[in-house]
Amino acid sequence: TETKANIDRSVEDSKSEAIIRGPKDSFTENYMTNIGLIRKRIKDNNLVFDELKKGRRTKTKISITYINNIVEEKYIKKIKEELKKLDIDGLIDSGPIRDYLSKENHCAFPTIISTERPDKCIQSLLNGKIIIIVENTPFQLIIPGMFIDIFHTPEDNYQQPINITITRILRFMGFLITLFTPAIYIALTTYNFEVIPDNLLISIAIQRQGVPFPTVIETIIMLITFEVLRESDIRLPNQMGAAVSIVGALVLGDAAVSAGIVSPIVIIVVAITSVSGLLFTDIDVVNGIRIWRFIFIIASTTLGLIGLVIASIMFITKLSSLEILEIPYMASISPFNLPAQKNTILKFPKTKIKTRPFYLKTKQKKKVGEK
Repeated sequence: TETKANIDRSVEDSKSEAIIRGPKDSFTENYMTNIGLIRKRIKDNNLVFDELKKGRRTKTKISITYINNIVEEKYIKKIKEELKKLDIDGLIDSGPIRDYLSKENHCAFPTIISTERPDKCIQSLLNGKIIIIVENTPFQLIIPGMFIDIFHTPEDNYQQPINITITRILRFMGFLITLFTPAIYIALTTYNFEVIPDNLLISIAIQRQGVPFPTVIETIIMLITFEVLRESDIRLPNQMGAAVSIVGALVLGDAAVSAGIVSPIVIIVVAITSVSGLLFTDIDVVNGIRIWRFIFIIASTTLGLIGLVIASIMFITKLSSLEILEIPYMASISPFNLPAQKNTILKFPKTKIKTRPFYLKTKQKKKVGEK
């Protein structure tokens, strides 16, 4: 008698993207299940799954998924041409495809979004984006990924617009705080202390008495300590991760101040920076923030606020120079488009958003039923 075992796990909720309100299912490692999760939501005959196989040994199935009467054919053609050039021994995840298609991205922020949430993919398809479904991984790719997508989540479609607008403003403020706070603190206390009010300057000076390290060294020590704790929290089992975080945040911080290694004000700066960074869970975004945060710290250590301004100009220039499928990474913001502001940091009611994102140059500009 033949016996068969199911070697695929069932459809579960997402482990990497928290779901507060919305569908609870997520992609799995099963290729056909993932296609089914897309197909059960979009029952349009124009939904296309262009399949090919990559990997000389693994023969991994890849599906370029799009809505035929929305997406411009030149985007599909370009992706197919790039994937045909990909010659790899084995493909076991979507990561190598993402890295290959975004090979000219040296900014660290993602130009291709990785997600395991079907509802996020559906919204992207309806807007005119392209999904790449890869066999044996729950993480599928959304092309193109824009800078403004960093501040968007699938929950934005399930809550009231005014609440989403406030939340997005908080995310944007958190992004600026986690990037610039340590660098601003170092610049002000090292070079530009005349900007600090006298009472606050005296308080900082008193707190720094007995601290053997310069401001930049103690700040970097605490930032690295937090990053190590964050990585430990991610890698350790759930039961141990919370304990490590509590021990690291409370015991190590308090011990460092008591021992005179760092000043209390640095603990506050690092805490504000770290908490603001927790607003972002996408590992590509987190890594991008890490890299640029230390670049800003180096710039402010070298030239103070002038160095920070120079590094900020470099940051904006780099983001503005990025393209994915010949689409500017900063589209909606630069070049600025007024109608697009209805769904960037602000969130207007769906009845007010009558067109798809202008930068995608879709075949159907207006959504069905809109005049």
